[in-house]
Amino acid sequence: MDSVTQAALGAVVGHSVMGRYVGRLAPVLGAALATLPDLDVFISFGGAVEDFTYHRGFSHSLFVHLLATPIIVWLILKCHSSSRPYRNQWAITVLAIFWTHALLDTFTVYGTQLLWPFTDHPFGISSVFIIDPFYTVPLLVGLLLACMCGWKTQKAKKVAIAVLCVSTTYLSWSVVAKTWLHHNLDQALAKHEIKPKAILTTPVPFNTLLWRVVILEGSTYSVGHVALWDDPATIDFRSYPKGEELLEGIADQWDIKRLAWFTKGFYRAAERGDQIVISDLRMGFEESYAFNFAIANKLSGGDVEIIKAQRVEDERDLKRLALLWDRLWDVSVSLHPIGVNMPKE
Repeated sequence: MDSVTQAALGAVVGHSVMGRYVGRLAPVLGAALATLPDLDVFISFGGAVEDFTYHRGFSHSLFVHLLATPIIVWLILKCHSSSRPYRNQWAITVLAIFWTHALLDTFTVYGTQLLWPFTDHPFGISSVFIIDPFYTVPLLVGLLLACMCGWKTQKAKKVAIAVLCVSTTYLSWSVVAKTWLHHNLDQALAKHEIKPKAILTTPVPFNTLLWRVVILEGSTYSVGHVALWDDPATIDFRSYPKGEELLEGIADQWDIKRLAWFTKGFYRAAERGDQIVISDLRMGFEESYAFNFAIANKLSGGDVEIIKAQRVEDERDLKRLALLWDRLWDVSVSLHPIGVNMPKE
């Protein structure tokens, strides 16, 4: 999730446990500690693909959090010796802040390596978008109300616990919504005679009512945008080339294999000028992806030159963001790019 959300969650968790003992120090430290795991974005892991796929790695590991908690508690007590009687409460608070950060990230599509170093599998439930005001706003309102009530009061603690219940309920709803969506998808796929190799569903920005569906079908992938109440027969799937023929002879290169693994197969290859670029299909819209990597140069005569992967930015198509509300209620509104796709027959 975004930094504001993580800081707000850490502040609320911190206050719910330690607020009555240390007052405003609890939410302030909670927000700061909740930001720590994401500081791995400032670490260079040796290349663009490494930075992309090692993010949310060791810093989000539940086991690393266990090891780091005693050190963090020692530092807190060193700086705030008056709170030493609450050592055990601090330990519970710090671990809860770290673990809720990592678990919340797991609800997004990116991939979080919760069990590193025992496995580097990137867990991702993909039931909430990385920025979701319906999750974040209650946390911020709860912090404001707790401040107004007085940080050390029982009323403020009840407010903190209440907003945690609200935010957790929203996450639970997102999983229910995703389950319902897949129920409808089974009917839609049968209607379109699509036999998928794999299916990815992820909410479009800022809500859990409208979802983007990506379906792998061998040499192509299909994309549809589905509201929870849509009639399965009305879903407009569009087919796009996956471009894997461009990777023939070079698919065993580390950068390519790493991207294929991290995206769980949801990637495409395409020619852009004289380069071959791999895009992560999980994040963004068609022709406006969040993560793209140039992995080879096309030479004269059809030869290919492997290069160290480099990030390539797609132009952000903000016009489609403006259409999200309309598409939610009107199935005739298309979120597909114009002129670069074909309807799925």
